Amino acid sequence: MILRALIADDEPLARERLRFLLSGDDDVVIAGECRNGRETIAALKQNRCELLFLDIQMPGANGFDIIEEIGIAHMPIVVFVTAHNHYAVKAFEVNALDYLTKPVEPERLKDALQRVKDKIASQTALLTHEQLAAALAALQNGSTVLREYPKRLVVPNGTKDSFVNVDEIEWIEAADYYSCLHIGAKSLMLREPIKQLAETLDPKRFVRVHRSAIVNIGCVREILREGRKEGWVLLSNGNRLKMSKTGWQNLLAASRT
Repeated sequence: MILRALIADDEPLARERLRFLLSGDDDVVIAGECRNGRETIAALKQNRCELLFLDIQMPGANGFDIIEEIGIAHMPIVVFVTAHNHYAVKAFEVNALDYLTKPVEPERLKDALQRVKDKIASQTALLTHEQLAAALAALQNGSTVLREYPKRLVVPNGTKDSFVNVDEIEWIEAADYYSCLHIGAKSLMLREPIKQLAETLDPKRFVRVHRSAIVNIGCVREILREGRKEGWVLLSNGNRLKMSKTGWQNLLAASRT
């Protein structure tokens, strides 16, 4: 398990100490360092990371401003690192996993990293449990292992994890390194690129109609063509999604199966 970590702190010595302490953990790779709020926001939008060590008081934008601008659902796992322990309650209100006070002690950092690893491991285990169970059952029966598609997805949101029935997903929208799951009036952000997510879903039920959209075939009401290259998909909930020529062909092929 390799964790890409971003360090955001306006104090050079604090960044240096944290970088030195993290160098003792082979599972952590420093993805970058930021000196202020603006740099941190830009780094989070441009680069993928699993873990953010975030100072609270920084020029440009403080730690809470950064989370508000990026959005809790788009944030990696956050561990606050600050000299001001009176922010602790507010830190956990924005779903921070842990809160370290400066100067960071090695044992305290080790505990925080273990919490991060445990959380990621539990999320991975939940996502793969159903596929592994099906594969083992097929092997025990001496039959050929057939491709199993997940019936549920686990969507992390800070300290909470939401369970989503795949059948209830109406459509999926690309959002950089994330995928936005649209379920009725709800929208949930899953930290997985849409291309990777498309490979895990049943192609007979979910079709990528555009590079930025996957639709549940059962929710498609109409196909609207505009010329040879592009068109639109009209869903039963009234949403109108852009459709490419390849997406139209994929949708027709899946509808025939």
